[in-house]
This record gives sequence, structure tokens and C-alpha cells, in this order.
Amino acid sequence: MASASDPVKDLADEPVDHRFKGLPPDARGLTVGQLAAQRRDLFRGGFTTPVLTLDAEALEHNLTALGAYAARHGLAFAPHGKTCMAPQLFRRQLEHGAWGITAAVPHQARVYRAFGISRIFLANELVDPAALHWVAAELTADPGFRFVCYVDSVRGVQLMDRALRGRTTRPVDVVVELGAGEGARTGARTEEECRAVADAVAATGTLRLVGTAGYEAEVPGAGPESVAAYLRRLTALAVEFDRDGRYAAGLDEIVVSAGGSAWFDSVADVFAELPELSRPVLKLLRSGAYVSHDHGWYTRLTPFNRHPGEGGLRPAFRLWTQVVSRPSATQGFVNAGKRDIAYDLGLPEAELVRDGLTGEERPATGVRVVKLSDQHAWLETDTAEDVRVGDWVALGMSHPCTIFEKWPLIPVVEADGTVTDYVRTFF
Repeated sequence: MASASDPVKDLADEPVDHRFKGLPPDARGLTVGQLAAQRRDLFRGGFTTPVLTLDAEALEHNLTALGAYAARHGLAFAPHGKTCMAPQLFRRQLEHGAWGITAAVPHQARVYRAFGISRIFLANELVDPAALHWVAAELTADPGFRFVCYVDSVRGVQLMDRALRGRTTRPVDVVVELGAGEGARTGARTEEECRAVADAVAATGTLRLVGTAGYEAEVPGAGPESVAAYLRRLTALAVEFDRDGRYAAGLDEIVVSAGGSAWFDSVADVFAELPELSRPVLKLLRSGAYVSHDHGWYTRLTPFNRHPGEGGLRPAFRLWTQVVSRPSATQGFVNAGKRDIAYDLGLPEAELVRDGLTGEERPATGVRVVKLSDQHAWLETDTAEDVRVGDWVALGMSHPCTIFEKWPLIPVVEADGTVTDYVRTFF
């Protein structure tokens, strides 16, 4: 009997064609796996600009760093998959100890299931009947599938219950989301509202209350004290629900979840204070941006800045562009813009210049990105010699979530410039 197909490995069988920006035109007719096997040089192997790359060593470093951090602090880890939407990276996260993968919307969960993810934490209340029918069908078809999602309103619970009745013999596991305060994002605003939501869950036969959850970065004016205070409200609610018998009967573990990429140190500290409950506690961290890190926003916000002895992360992205116009000594244009560059958390930073004739690299001293058009980045330079037409300019960018989404196939590059793999994204 033939072995079952592996959908992640099968990505290597996808043909290389016009859908994928930056790849060598002469690779048409090859599969992704065949192109990877050629181990082409990024600069001499026919790649066209602009081209986004991932640093192989930085990727492995980041995967190891946060996996080790979570294990050291007794945290389970379900990294937020919305960051990369890349099944190959999901697999590597799981290989580095992740419990499962977090999703935000049903489409993401469907991608996860298509690539064999067996544990999904959906960090939103799910009230779409069609999506709930799909979840019910997945739970019925696969006894090993674990699915957990938020609830934050009595009406939401009622809508979920109505959509799920008669659809599955397994209830959907839910956690009550405590909002981070007025002006924050989702979540019930008060403990009293959370109790009402928990009681509404108990009144259904389709949902099972398994814990509490929230998102600490939405605390208004977030700082160490206010974030810790919110997280202690969240853990106190988990303790209260256990004391009052609000969790479902027969539950093997209680889920307490929080943790973006800016305050996971506070999550680790406060979750460590949890007292012993009637059942084991799954302390679930959900940071996602760490996988690639970035050159701006998360470089400034990462908790490793506060705790350098705990480790650190490295920016893995580099967008290689080319100077296509140099109309004056102080102005230049490269061939990448809003269609290629993340810009919602700031303009990119020029990092390196690679001479278009000699291939020599130097720091991008005196080169600044000052504006973006659809297909151009506007450069401001100190002197006429800072860049020339034909030079390659490497840009570093902020916000991994909006970098990944612009590139459906991303070369993974070793330190010597050899492209060894390609990461496929599904947005």
C-alpha cells in the first residue's frame, strides 16, 4: 500500500511560474523542489528584483530561542500562525515544541487543517454558522483533532449553540475572553460579564468551557505594571471558575492563555504565580512575530530587550531591491514599493548596498527611505556616491504580519548567498 501523501513535503512539487515574484525566469518548468536542489546563488542565479528573502540561520535561531524560552518557563506554546501563514514554518515550530498553532479567522484554521495541524487555538469568538459547521465536521471526522476558541458574549454563545446543534457528538471547547479594558479590542469587559458568558456556555450541550484567555498588549497605555495587573485579573478568573465549578465535568486540563510578541515575559511571570488547581493547567503562550522578527517595531518591543540573559531574536527578512533611477545627487529610486514592502508600522530602513558591477557589499550609510509609491521606494542620499543605478539595496522592514502576506514564495538564503529552500505562504 502506498504511503499517505505529506501535504507539507508536497509543496516542493508545485511548479515555478509567473505567480511568484522575484524567482528566476529561466526556472519556469521546474518544480519548487527542483529549483531548491539547484542551490542557486541569490545574486548570480537569475533572481530578479525586488525579491524578499529569509535568512536561514536567523530563522533557526528564532525558532530555537522562543521554543527554549517557553520550555524554561513552563509554558505551552501555540504561535500565532497569522504572522506567516506558512505550513513549512508551522511544522518547524511544532518540531521546536509548539503545542499547536493559533488562528484568528476560519480561513486560517482551514489552511492549518489542510496541512495536518491537529491542535488549533482560534483567538476570536466564532459565530459564523458555515464556519462552525466546518469545525463540527472536522471534530466528528477526526477524534484526534483539538479545537479551542474564544467566547466573549452571551449572544455569541447562543449563536454558536444554534449553529452546532445536531452537527457533532463532540462539544466545541471554548475559553472565556477577558477584555483588556475600555478602549481595548475584543473580550468581555468585566468579571461579571465573564461569569454570565460562562453560565451561558454551561446551559448548552454543544460547548464546553475549558478555560480563560486574553491579549495583554491591548491594555490601554500598556506598561509593565498595567499589563501584569490585567494578567492577574485573567488568572484570578481562571482560579475563580475552578473554585466555583464552572469548568466542564470530565475536563483533563484547564487552559489559561495570553501572550503576544511584546509582553511574553509578563505572561511568564504572572502565569508562574498560578496556584494549584483541581486539574493541570495548560499555560498557553501565543507569540507569533518571533519567527522572523523584524528590523524596527519588534526589535524595539521584544521582551528580550528587558531580559538579555534570556536570549534574543534576529531579523530574518531582507528585501533586495535595485536602483532604477538616480535623477540627482540626493535622490534615488529603487524598484519596490507598497506592493512589496510592509509600511503600516514605519518605512523600511536601508541596510546594505551591493555594487551592481563588482558585487561588493557595504553598509547603506547615508541612504534613507523617505517615501513609498506603489512600485518605488524614494531614497534620500547624502552624496552622489552612496548608490548608483544598478546597485542592489537591501531593505529591512517592520511588522512580520504584513511582510509575509505580500510574498507567496520566499527564498531561504544561507550566509554565503546560497538559496536552499522556498517558503510558501497562504493568505
